[in-house]
Amino acid sequence: MTRLLADTISLIKPLDAEAMAKARARQDILTKPQGSLGRLEELSIQLAGIQAKPIPRINHKAIITMAADHGVVAEGVSAYPKEVTAQMVYNFLGGGAGINVIARQVGARVIVVDMGVAAELKANPQLLSRKVAYGTRNMALGPAMTDEQAVKAIETGIEIVTAEVAKGLDIVGSGDMGIGNTTASSAICAVMTGRPVTAVTGRGTGIADEQFRHKVTVIERALAVNRPDPKQPLAVLAKVGGFEIGGLAGVMLGAAAHRIPVVIDGFISGAAALIATALSPGLKDFLIAAHVSVEPGHQWVLQHLGLKPLLDLNMRLGEGTGAALGIFLSETATKVLAEMSTFAEAGVSERSETA
Repeated sequence: MTRLLADTISLIKPLDAEAMAKARARQDILTKPQGSLGRLEELSIQLAGIQAKPIPRINHKAIITMAADHGVVAEGVSAYPKEVTAQMVYNFLGGGAGINVIARQVGARVIVVDMGVAAELKANPQLLSRKVAYGTRNMALGPAMTDEQAVKAIETGIEIVTAEVAKGLDIVGSGDMGIGNTTASSAICAVMTGRPVTAVTGRGTGIADEQFRHKVTVIERALAVNRPDPKQPLAVLAKVGGFEIGGLAGVMLGAAAHRIPVVIDGFISGAAALIATALSPGLKDFLIAAHVSVEPGHQWVLQHLGLKPLLDLNMRLGEGTGAALGIFLSETATKVLAEMSTFAEAGVSERSETA
């Protein structure tokens, strides 16, 4: 493990219990029956613990959307060709993708990162070029990347989120783009959760029955060839992961090191979270699950991590779309805690204990 990665992990501390206690006490005297705002109350208390502030604030919001290609696409596991990855990056940069629309509504900036697109992308001031390689190798034939590339991907994520913290950042969401990345995520999920490949594999871009069965076979072959060990998360990433997955794991670790809450998107972000939390179990407390994806493996990811999704909208787009909605709910939770009147301030009678 490199110095940057080790130092980042060492900076991840437990949630601030005192701030959480004060947030909980304030929730209990706001003008509502205790617990009546449900998950919003729980969320505000978690955010207080993350930020170490009794009344957390969310002003500066960002979605980091990382893109990379996967060599396993050569096995015919996707309904779309690998060229779509680069094409969608240009769509992000042009502001026309789903994540752009929702992020604008939420008021979050979108940081688009080329982690390993298998094409030479045109220079753009809005694009962060951090290409580890031109896509991973075919994991069905051997390791998707070298150990050094796996570490570089994670460190790149740490560096990117640290730079965003310097610009002003109160919460960050994770997003992805990469044809073939549900195949890599299914492999990671099977390894880290111990579930069978058939249970954690979905239809990704919308493949038909025969192609789905082929996808399962390809993943099983990749696991047989590489034999990844769940106790060695860096090796799991190297053997069956993706550059954007490693980058997002780094974003999560780097954000937690700076006490920034991380709203994770769907299945690919969930796979990144499996790698990141295996490296630093304390990271789990800094994660907020925006939603549960239609991809079946995502449910197993959330169960393994002990996370309850905020939303269930039958989404499976990725890009950070679900994370953006989770950021909106997180901000709402902080505003309720900060701006709602207490019983005393509003002159409203509290509940009678003798009633």
